[in-house]
Amino acid sequence: MPVQRVGLVVHQGRTASVDAARAVHAWCDARGIPCTEIDVWSPDQQRRSAREEARAAGDPDLVVTLGGDGTFLRGARIAVKTGASVLGVDLGKVGFLTEVPVGDVPEALDAVHTDRAVVEERMTLTMRASRPPEIPAEMESFLCFGRGPALPPPQVRPESTEGNGWGVALDVNALNDVVVEKLARDRQVSAGVYVSGRLLAAYSADALVIATPTGSTAYSFAAGGPVLSPHMDAVVFTPIAAHMTFNRTVVAAPDEPVALRMLPHSGRAAVSIDGQLRGVLDPGDWIGVYRAPQRVRLIRLHPTDFYGRLRDRFRLTDAPATAADGETAPSFFRPDSPVPPDLAGLRLPPPTAAR
Repeated sequence: MPVQRVGLVVHQGRTASVDAARAVHAWCDARGIPCTEIDVWSPDQQRRSAREEARAAGDPDLVVTLGGDGTFLRGARIAVKTGASVLGVDLGKVGFLTEVPVGDVPEALDAVHTDRAVVEERMTLTMRASRPPEIPAEMESFLCFGRGPALPPPQVRPESTEGNGWGVALDVNALNDVVVEKLARDRQVSAGVYVSGRLLAAYSADALVIATPTGSTAYSFAAGGPVLSPHMDAVVFTPIAAHMTFNRTVVAAPDEPVALRMLPHSGRAAVSIDGQLRGVLDPGDWIGVYRAPQRVRLIRLHPTDFYGRLRDRFRLTDAPATAADGETAPSFFRPDSPVPPDLAGLRLPPPTAAR
């Protein structure tokens, strides 16, 4: 279906992003397609909720992001609310979400406009909480220092059931992760962690991360968590610098919610959703994180070669011992011949992605 309206998210701190934005505007102007810049970080402009951003931009059906994965996440939080697709132009350094080289922007937009692009859906997380999160006024300037303008507190969803023990349902979608982290150096986050309503353990740590498979290569990975295929659904819990013997990641099924209850002796903690500060938790507060019904629609020009990108982004190399024996042994995947019947249902790379 042809593109009807474009929302544009630009990393204003990069000259290449600003130049690419001109190319997107020019492409839209040539076809009479409205193009509005959204989620603008400006000292004289307040940031808005995702639904407000989408509404102000006329509910775009395509969101184009110009920057790295952080910029992509800014666009994804808006697109997921209206079912729009997200096209990420790659101007970052170690990203997994962005897709298009900056020089290929017009060709990529043409592919989307003529239905020649691939749409890939990714799981997101949503949450409930004991109370609507907020950033205390006396702490806002300190907490937001160096982060850019803060988003407004998450809104409460209409289906919320406050008052009967289930807490309030929050209108958020995390493509990467929900993070609870300590605010003071000498006061760790102490929380009881529950999986599917049953206590797993009480943790004392610098931070606790609940991630999607897409987010497994972000903060969770940096803390020693596993890499998960973004094509699967799962809920990944990773403690960071935990003061306890059991400090391993737990990978739960997608229908197994993970809840954190702040213990009485815990320090105050910040809650971030996809890297954006959204509130502060006090002792006694709790949050529950679980799979959302909404999914983010990523635009791909070709089927995703996730493991090839993993190899490239982290500069993985073959073991020296293997290289000394000559060429690496070939995979059982043979792109130059038909796929056997017993392999026909598997996700295999197209011939152009074979290495």
